[in-house]
Amino acid sequence: MNKTPYISIIVPVYNGGDQLARCVDALGASDFDSFEVIVVDDSSTDGAASRVKGPRVRVTSVPGSSGPAGPAVARNHGAKEARGEVLLFIDADVVVRPETISRVAAHFKGRGDIAALFGSYDSEPGPRDFLSQYRNMVHHFHHQRSDPEASTFWAGCGAIRRKVFDDLEGFNHRLYRRPSIEDIELGYRARMKGYRILLDRDIQVKHLKSWGFVNMLRTDIFQRALPWSRLIMESKFIPDSLNLKTGEMASSLVVALMLLALPLLAFWKTPVAGVSLAAWAGAAEAALFAVLLLLNREFYGFFLRSRGLWFTIRVIPMHILYYIYSGLSFAFSWVTYKVPALAPLYKIVVG
Repeated sequence: MNKTPYISIIVPVYNGGDQLARCVDALGASDFDSFEVIVVDDSSTDGAASRVKGPRVRVTSVPGSSGPAGPAVARNHGAKEARGEVLLFIDADVVVRPETISRVAAHFKGRGDIAALFGSYDSEPGPRDFLSQYRNMVHHFHHQRSDPEASTFWAGCGAIRRKVFDDLEGFNHRLYRRPSIEDIELGYRARMKGYRILLDRDIQVKHLKSWGFVNMLRTDIFQRALPWSRLIMESKFIPDSLNLKTGEMASSLVVALMLLALPLLAFWKTPVAGVSLAAWAGAAEAALFAVLLLLNREFYGFFLRSRGLWFTIRVIPMHILYYIYSGLSFAFSWVTYKVPALAPLYKIVVG
């Protein structure tokens, strides 16, 4: 416990482009010196992995693959080749700070009870467009306000003791063959076995990913909301952390009621207690919207302080949209889980 651990940093990559070089360069600039970097090329076609250099850098490829095998496979392969007592997973579009690895090492040196830990994105992502800023800031907000005693794991910048990783048999690459919630599921299994996971809010890294609207929806629905909903049902565990806090679920209910009230706005000529049904519906919509703002006052206040009024105004409809597709995803997962005959439909949709 009192020995400084040797850390193996595993960077899975598929067509990382210039972002991979920035990622590896930042690792090389660390103020910590007891580590190796293993870049795992997952059938890239851009040649970026072959161009990264460094005295501690090794590049390896996922064996026997004719195409991308997914980050779960790539990380597991990197772990097999790692020499470190601690495995630190870093995404290829992430830039660490000089003190990041030192801080990770200090936790594992000083606290023998910690099996794994992770950090968060910082509040200044690389891309400056609204959608990329919004996505990054949402992640930052939730991680910065979550309990340090975590119930999940994050592989964008997350470390785990080698012996714990081996005991858990790594990421579930059979279930998650594409980018998904393989890190969250690993965290669930770790907690079920009694391992302790720490969220260190001061370990912050810069995210370089640019988001498009369609890509955001595809990722959030098919790679996050649907599989996470299914994991919750199968594990029967809903952690009160990150974006699954009680207030988040209450907000989902409010948005659902707002959607149910919308069709009533068309009934201008239908009186109820002397007032048109549309007027009642409009009043209900206004009241529900006020409740939504109240429930999320810290969330919107965070954006107001950090990005200003105009940015925050644009955040609100995006946030409502998030609750809509998250709620629908959960409902779809629940129905296909509870009705065995519909189970194949879930597999077709998620893939």
